[in-house]
Parts: sequence; structure tokens; C-alpha cells
Amino acid sequence: MELSQILPQFGNAAFTLLAFVAALSVIVAIHEYGHYIIGRLSGIHAEVFSLGFGPVLFSRTDRRGTRWQVAALPFGGYVKFLGDANAASVGHAAGTDAARLRHTMLGAPLWARAATVAAGPIFNFVLSLAIFAGVILAQGRATDPLTVESLAPLPAGYVNELRPGDEILAIDGRTLPESGGLAVLGELPAELVLDYRVRRDGQERMLRGPYPQPPLVGGVSPRSAAADAGLRPGDVILSLDGQEVFAFAELVDIVSRSDGRELSLRVWRDGETRDLALAPRRVDLPREGGGFETRWLMGISSGLFFEAATESPGLATAMAEAAGQVWTIITSSLSGLWHMITGAISSCNLSGPVGIAQTSGAMAEQGAASFIWFVAVLSTAVGLLNLFPIPVLDGGHLVFFGYEAITGRQPGDKALRLLMALGLSLILTLTVFAVLNDLFLCP
Repeated sequence: MELSQILPQFGNAAFTLLAFVAALSVIVAIHEYGHYIIGRLSGIHAEVFSLGFGPVLFSRTDRRGTRWQVAALPFGGYVKFLGDANAASVGHAAGTDAARLRHTMLGAPLWARAATVAAGPIFNFVLSLAIFAGVILAQGRATDPLTVESLAPLPAGYVNELRPGDEILAIDGRTLPESGGLAVLGELPAELVLDYRVRRDGQERMLRGPYPQPPLVGGVSPRSAAADAGLRPGDVILSLDGQEVFAFAELVDIVSRSDGRELSLRVWRDGETRDLALAPRRVDLPREGGGFETRWLMGISSGLFFEAATESPGLATAMAEAAGQVWTIITSSLSGLWHMITGAISSCNLSGPVGIAQTSGAMAEQGAASFIWFVAVLSTAVGLLNLFPIPVLDGGHLVFFGYEAITGRQPGDKALRLLMALGLSLILTLTVFAVLNDLFLCP
């Protein structure tokens, strides 16, 4: 293989790794800072706050005696509290100096230990809430009435007489409801040209325009059939499987009937027409009422032929929507895990480090907004994972603390060592399985 062929692959791999490290570093830093700051406020002294493992690249000791360091292997991090014999802060308190013992993780009161451990996952959820709310505030919500902010480029043959500033009042004779946006979309015929009643400069007029949601690629899902085929946001699909299309819904119908066979596409991009091919993939999607449904998907999201003018939804609304987003990720993740365990859906829904790294790179390529949103999704997933009641994870520690609260004593050293070994073995086994999934079983 020539060097010219190797360099692009190396560049893509380096970019993917860099994006993965950047996302993981932010999430780990927030997680470990949660442990650190709540531990400090609870009277537990942190000796080391490390971002990464292995040889130390940089370190600084603050006035409280905590050494902050960056290590060479950027795939995790930890906080070492006073008196810890291991990175998991597991064991029993020892020593005779009561004053010093109180500032150790193992010698602190039960409430202080529980709060310190729980703070890591909680801070992950807080990070997700902050990012989701920030993105919702930045993107805003469509104004009422629906107003054209800008127009997307479309290929020749599409008729569009609308202009920025037009207020859309009705489409094809169907009046848009107040605060309903494009609620009439499902009632519109999938035709190349539709009639629009708009208000322009204070006067109503009739204009012609395309179907509001043409076969325009609004976004491409990472590791999807569309991504592998080379589709990009902004592409307009002219035909699919030999059938001319004018509405995004027509794509959905054709793909759902494909049964996974390869489909031909004619795509318009930047004034040029090109032919592509892709085979839709089976994807397990969560239902609103619970459970999953299996569908054939290309891996693209729709886009309107115009950008709508927006306004701020307000902080309270943004926070409520952000909380709903976090809750949806948590519930769908738990449901997905259960359905994989029971065999109701494919284990290919489980992504490991390789898959997450590939998704990180793909989201970074789509722009800062997509990458930041992905960081929030991943932060929620990391917070949830750490709450699983598995020894070595934060959830396992909380189970130990629950046992101590009920019985008035900690588990014995022998039991702790055995449970920690079992927990570590389980985590390593799942990690290996996920990596095999990414590389061989579900490429």
C-alpha cells in the first residue's frame, strides 16, 4: 500500500482518537471532581487528583496539600483520598489518631463516604443537564407564526418562491395551528410543488414552494449505512431504489419495505449529481410506551427546506426539557440492557470503547454542536453505568454502605476482596465482549 493511501486512514484514526480522548477527559474530570469536592466539603482529604493513569506528565500541589496531575494514559482518572491503600478506597479504617482518621475515606462517617461516592455519577448527570439546557437555549424554539430565517440550497426542478422573513400561515390549504409548527405535515401530499399562504411585509400572498420536509439529509448517524455510503448533511436525495422522491417520508416507506437489500440512490450535492448505494440496517428503536421495535434504517435524519426563525424558550423550559432528555437516556438504556439480556433485541446494541471512539470522531466531524451534545449523552451513560451495583463501581460502594447502615458493620476484608475480584472480572468480561462486538461481531 502506498503512503498516500495510508496517511488519510492514519489521519482519520488520529482524529477519532483525539475526539474520544477529549470527550472522555471532560466526563472523567467532572466525575472525579464530584468525588473530590464533596469529599472535601465532607471533611475527607484528597491526596491526589489524577486525570489519566501511568507516568505523570504534569503535577501541581495546591495549598490544601492535594496534588493535581495529568498522566500519560488519558483513559480514566481517580482521586486518592488520605489513607487509601488502593484506587478503589476499599478496606477498613486503621490507626489510633482519631483526628487524622476522620479525614480519611475509610475513617469518615458513613454519610460522608456515601455522599462522596454518589457525587461522581451525580456530577455526570449535572454536566448533561447543563449541556442539554445550554444547547436548547442556544438553538431556541421556532417562533409563532413559523417564520423563514434562511433557505437551504435545492437542486434544479424545485420551485421555491419563499424568502427569508416570510411568515407561513398555511400549506396546501391547511392552516398551521398556533404554536403547532408543522403539525399538518402528515396531511400534506408528497408532491414537488405545494401552495403556501404567507405574510410578507404585512400582506398575505400565495406562493409556491416544495414539500416542507423534502428528501434533504439533515444529519447522518455515526456508524450507519448512510455514513458508510458517504451521505452528508445537505445532500438532497433525488431518487431511491429507482423511484423519484419529493418527501422525506417516501424514503422511510421505501427503506422499510427493502428488507435490507442494497438500494441505489441518486444524490444532489453542491450542484452535482452522483450515484451511491447502501444496504439499510436493522436497528432496535425504543417505543414511547416501552419496549423496542426493529426497523430497517438508512441512518439519516430529515431537514426542512428552510431554517426557521427562533426565540429563547426560557431557562425553566430548557431545564425541564434537559431533564427529560437525561431521563429518556436513562430509561432507554436500562430497557435496552434488559432486552439484550433476555434476548429480545440484538447484543449489537452494546457499544464498547472502539464503537464509542468511532462515534466520538463522527460527531466531531459533524461540528461542535453535535460533539457537545454527544458528550452530554455519554456523560449520562457514564453516570448511569457507575451506579450499577457492581463492586469496583460507585454503585457497588453504595451497596456496601447500605449493608453497613442496616447491620451497623462493614463487610469483612475477605468478603470485600472476593466481591471486588468478582466485580472486576465482570467488568473486564463485559469490556472484552463489547470490543469483540465492535471489531468482529457487529462491525
